[in-house]
Parts: sequence; C-alpha cells; structure tokens
Amino acid sequence: MDIIVYSLIDAIKTIREGWEVFSRVWFIVLPVPFYYLLKTIWMSYRQREYARSLEYVLLEIIPPRDIERSPKPMESVFSGIAGVLKTFNPIEEFVKGMTTNPFSFEMAGFDGAVHFYIRMPKNYRNLIEAHVYAQYPDAEIVEASDYVDNVPKIVPNRELDLWGADFELVKPDPYPIRTYKYFEESITGEMIDPLAALVEVMGSLEPGQQIWFQCIMVPIHENWYNSGRALADELAGKTKKREGVLASIWGDLGDVINNVIPGLTQPVEFAKKEEKEQAPLEFRLTPGEKEILKALEANIGKYVFDTKMRFVYLGKRDNFSKANVSSFVGGIKQFADFNLNSFKPNERSKTVANFIFVDRRLRWRQRKIFKRYRDRDRTGKKVVLSSEELATVYHMPDMSVVAPGVIKTEFKRGGAPSNLPVK
Repeated sequence: MDIIVYSLIDAIKTIREGWEVFSRVWFIVLPVPFYYLLKTIWMSYRQREYARSLEYVLLEIIPPRDIERSPKPMESVFSGIAGVLKTFNPIEEFVKGMTTNPFSFEMAGFDGAVHFYIRMPKNYRNLIEAHVYAQYPDAEIVEASDYVDNVPKIVPNRELDLWGADFELVKPDPYPIRTYKYFEESITGEMIDPLAALVEVMGSLEPGQQIWFQCIMVPIHENWYNSGRALADELAGKTKKREGVLASIWGDLGDVINNVIPGLTQPVEFAKKEEKEQAPLEFRLTPGEKEILKALEANIGKYVFDTKMRFVYLGKRDNFSKANVSSFVGGIKQFADFNLNSFKPNERSKTVANFIFVDRRLRWRQRKIFKRYRDRDRTGKKVVLSSEELATVYHMPDMSVVAPGVIKTEFKRGGAPSNLPVK
C-alpha cells in the first residue's frame, strides 16, 4: 500500500513540475500549432463556402455514331482545361477562400445505356463546349438533369444496396499507368479501346442496377514537375545517396579506434573514400529500366491534374450482385503496368467492414461515399494524373468496338449551306 501511495505522490510531483515549466513557456510553444490548426479550420470553412457559392451545370456528351478515333483528341481537351489554373492573391485565397474550380468527368450506366457527363462551374460551359466540339465536331452536347437525383438521397435503404470505393495508385504519382498508346494490336496495328471493357459492364446491367464513375480533377501548378524530375534523376542514378549522420559518425569512430595503437609508433593516414567511376547510363540500366525511365520522363512533361477517382455500384437488393463490382474493378485493372503503375481501391474508402459493429460501420461507410459522390466531394485519397492518363480513363469510345448500350447521336452535325438566303 505504501508503494502505491509513494508512486502517486511522485506522479503528482512530476505533473506539478511539468505544469510549472509549461506555465512559463506556453506562449512560446502553443502559438505555432494553434496557428496551423486554426488556419486549417478557417481555410476549410472558407473554401467550402466558396464552392457552395458557385453555380454548376451538368452537360451530357453524346458521341457521334461513326467515331473511330483514339483517345488522343480527349487528351487535347484536358490540356485545354489546364488553362483555367489561377494564382490568387492573399485576399482571394485566405479571406474569400477562392480555389481553382474543379471539373468532374463522369460515366453512368443505367437503364441499359451508358452516358458520358461533364460537370463544371457554369461560367466554364463555353470553354468545355469549344474544346469538345473542336475534337469531336459531330458530337452532341446537351444540358442534362443530374442523374444522382433519380435515386433517394440516402442509400443503402430498404430497397437499394450499394458498394463503392475511391481509387488510388500503387506507386508514386509520377509513374504512369498503362496509357492508350500501349493499347495497340501488335500485328494489325489497330487501336484497342481501353474503355471497351468498362462500357460493356456498364451497358449490360440488369434493370434496377446502376454504375457511376467520376474523375473530379483540378489542374495543378508546374512545380509538381520537380518531384517527378527528382524521381527520374534517382532512377537514372544522377542523385547520390547521402550517408546518414549516425553511420558517418560510427565509421569515423571506427577509423580512430583502429588506428590508436599504430599511431603510437608511426604517423597514421586515414583511408580516403574513392568514388568509383560510373559506367554510362545506357550500360547501367536494363532494357526494362530504360523503358520505365522513358515513360516516367514523358509523363511528367505533360499537364497534370489533382484527381479524385470514385466508383459506386447500386441496385435493388433482390438482384444486387457483387460480380458487377468485380467486373468493373477488373476493367480498371487493365490500365495496370506492373513495371510502371496501376490503380487499386483505397482501403479506407471501400464499403467493407469486419470484426465489430459490422452492420453499423458498413452502413456508415456506404452512406458516406454515396453522399460524397452526390456532392462531388474531393475529400479523401487523390491521385495526380497527366492529361494522357486521364484521356485513357475517360474519352469518347470507339463505336466500332464498344457495346451498343452507348448513347450516340442519330444524325451527323453539319453547318448551314453557304448560299442559304437570308432576309
């Protein structure tokens, strides 16, 4: 009993001494963490209010019936959108909460059809239409009602079940995924549409089932290039690995100890570290490493976007099938190149729960990701994708290979005759 009492007394003394020290230095210690905490809360609030003040419009892109083109034109569309990147002054950034406006490129499969949408602030509608028409002159662009409003605001419920997840990259962002340039038949040279598998899954759903897929992207500044360049230099062996401080001290101490006795009888010369001459880069890298370096450098040289990729599958409980989840995720896996990069579902966002309170935690995850999809919320894990990578994941599909479920134009667009009489 005495031991417990003395232990409590010692603990109280320690707390008292600690409090006395803290009371003398709190004005030095607390301001810095409180500044960053309050700044984070304030910026989150102002940016959320700024986003709510914007008026958005949802456009449906109806591809031409006879389109037989690679995703390259869509890459030009994304490159054009990169021009909306802005630099804000302190008042705009910290007081008004202004940020570069996001664009959401979405695909939705329901009622046996696949729809392509772009959601943007209303003041950028002309920009989007101009770039899309420039690359797809025969496409049709119409303002559409939001398809997410066709289902109840709370899912899952008694009638509907849901599975969803955000996507993340397996390796660091500068490593590219398998892009459309590698989807080519080696013998005939014909392009294999990267979206064919995804469109097939989304267009073959049973009644009462839906698949939604969105890429909410914001262009980012060119300084991201520096991190990619550093990774490429490391892969090329241009950056030298620095020896740690402890390792350096330990090595020097070892040299001193080893030369104590010889130093009593003769002068001691410490060994000099000689740097080995490196062979030229083309001889140091394997063929596979050369291809990785080439793809990495090509990827970081393009416009890049901070992107939230999210997928939701929902349907009536009587025919809800997780096989559709596996099929869609399998379609995403075709963008994988294990030498480079690949997508995978983010574990923190997956609608999966184990061990304790399974039903309650699962329902909470499902409703959270559903609400974030509806709100086009970019919270959570994001990836940095180049214009080429985005064009691979989202583009107008090749109508010669995709499923008939894709909504397409019935007639070819054309201008008015030049000799049309006018009053």
